[in-house]
Amino acid sequence: MKVLFVGDVIGAPGRHAVRELLGPFVQSRGIEFVIANAENAAGGKGLTPTVADDLFAAGIHVLTNGNHIWQHKEVLDLVERDERVLRPANFPQGVGVPGRGSGVYTASGQVKIAVLNLIGRVFMRPYDCPFRVGRREVERLRQQTPNIFVDFHAEATSEKNAMAWYLDGEVSAVIGTHTHVPTADERISENGTAFQTDTGMTGPHDSVIGVRKDPVIEAMVRLMPTRHVPAKGDVRLCGLMVEVDIITGRARHVERVCLKLAKSNEAD
Repeated sequence: MKVLFVGDVIGAPGRHAVRELLGPFVQSRGIEFVIANAENAAGGKGLTPTVADDLFAAGIHVLTNGNHIWQHKEVLDLVERDERVLRPANFPQGVGVPGRGSGVYTASGQVKIAVLNLIGRVFMRPYDCPFRVGRREVERLRQQTPNIFVDFHAEATSEKNAMAWYLDGEVSAVIGTHTHVPTADERISENGTAFQTDTGMTGPHDSVIGVRKDPVIEAMVRLMPTRHVPAKGDVRLCGLMVEVDIITGRARHVERVCLKLAKSNEAD
């Protein structure tokens, strides 16, 4: 079975890329299940019900998130009522944080696929330990299916790499998100776990990680606050395609994906 993970969707340009590029690619490559990180899909930061519906209609089955998920208040109800929308499982426990951090879904052919969303702590906020929470969740999910995909939304490459080795052989893939820059280190371990430090972003690459360049440069040079707005040019869909053995959950093939919108179709 082939599963596609779509890197961080950035605002309207990213959603436009998903609408235009995802369907034809899924059909041509025989992909049966699509996961996407959507924490920046609404205006460049956060997620709303309308934006989630747009992405589901384009062919995405599950939306993972990260540190920006609570940007829009409408998402509070969304994560409670829609099991296809996940937030990191290691957000603080027992204090009323809404939503869920993992789920088990059914792909074509009645194959069960589990998706686990985790967030890192290095250079991030002091979330609950992603390693301990991740281990607990994986043990629970493996009772239902060996096909487990982990979105590890983290800043440090070392933390992402450590997570891949920590869950090695227990999950089908550990896929890094958050930094918006695709890394060239996709691999499959001897124990069958696929890994990439970061899948990059789905959005405008003529930018600073999806944002218009001038305000970012000004903020870095002058150390003054500026308003970050999603850019528009060189729009691409980036991600990782993983083929798994549905009986064992072991990855058999991994492939970086980078699809580019025609220039005339970049504006949304």
